[in-house]
Amino acid sequence: MRHRQLGRTGLSVGEIGMGCEGFLDRPYEQVCEYVDIMEQAGANLIDLYAPNPTFRSDLGRALEGRRDRFILQAHLCTVWKHGQYQRTRDIREVKESFESQLKALRTDYAEIGMIHYVDSLADWESIRTGPVLEYARQLLRDGKIHHIGLSSHNPEAALAAVNSGYIDVLMFSVNPCYDLQPANEDMEEMRALKNYEAPLVNMAPERQELYETCQRLGVGITVMKAFGGGDLLNEQLSPAGKALSLYQCIHYALTRPGVACVVSGARTPEELRSSIAYETASPEETDYAAAFAQFPRISWRGHCMYCGHCAPCPVGIDVASVLKFLNLAKAQGTLPETVREHYALLEHPAGACISCGSCEQRCPFGVQVMEHMRQAREVFGK
Repeated sequence: MRHRQLGRTGLSVGEIGMGCEGFLDRPYEQVCEYVDIMEQAGANLIDLYAPNPTFRSDLGRALEGRRDRFILQAHLCTVWKHGQYQRTRDIREVKESFESQLKALRTDYAEIGMIHYVDSLADWESIRTGPVLEYARQLLRDGKIHHIGLSSHNPEAALAAVNSGYIDVLMFSVNPCYDLQPANEDMEEMRALKNYEAPLVNMAPERQELYETCQRLGVGITVMKAFGGGDLLNEQLSPAGKALSLYQCIHYALTRPGVACVVSGARTPEELRSSIAYETASPEETDYAAAFAQFPRISWRGHCMYCGHCAPCPVGIDVASVLKFLNLAKAQGTLPETVREHYALLEHPAGACISCGSCEQRCPFGVQVMEHMRQAREVFGK
């Protein structure tokens, strides 16, 4: 499996991770099977939002003797009450749940302590100024977590957390339908078909800003909802009016700025193997551009999707990377040193463009590539 650096954490994560869904209400033997599949494939990130005590204990047992081969994304603020999951901000409950989580998992630490489900600016502000963040920072100082993370579906709340400097990892819902929707505190609004009835054009600017800010600041993104809860894989349920394949959804998420890992909500071992098989899929199988260009309700006209259809450039320019760095600079309104350094590593800069137009002829979204090359020369120099 290909691995990526998770932002500034120094952690190397497999492109495909595992969520909790497949572990819940399963016998220990099947929990162990999931862990075996991950280990054999080189998938190493496991998200632990579910506070079910049986799940935690079974997973801890399955990880025994191989804990160091996995990266645990453990959530704060999730508790088990009356036989079901609940989100809490009660610091006493937060502390009790996290300490019991470590004990059940038979470990002294989690690589990532994820502040759970922050979908409003007001909620983030109460966390930032209250005991939850202070507890997370204390866990960091004590070595019980190695990095602080936050999960969110709202780009405004997520951006505020990312810009605060406290957050090293963001778990965010990334897929080609949700990315068109404006910021909203109600996650269900992203799934509502009524919000896709009017023509939608290009990515919501606040989502684009979030991804680019994460890339610039070194905040690694782990992706949830890559398949929209399965809706995007079903033509009748897909908000786009057309089904996408598993591989297309994964590839879309992995080509967004800042993204390191897609967390698969596999409910069976076969579904987990299918997600992992993305790693050996052909470019034709992972290509999402042609499908996006044919969506009846959505248009990305003029917007670079980093899909790579512009390649090959006759002089070897990595057009998608040039445009990604240009967009990062534009979003900031200046040229951050990190962006300049990454651009400098490109083998062929925008100044090498001969304006032949072959990239524009191949672009499914009608991006004015040559104009962007001209802008990149102005921003980065020749």
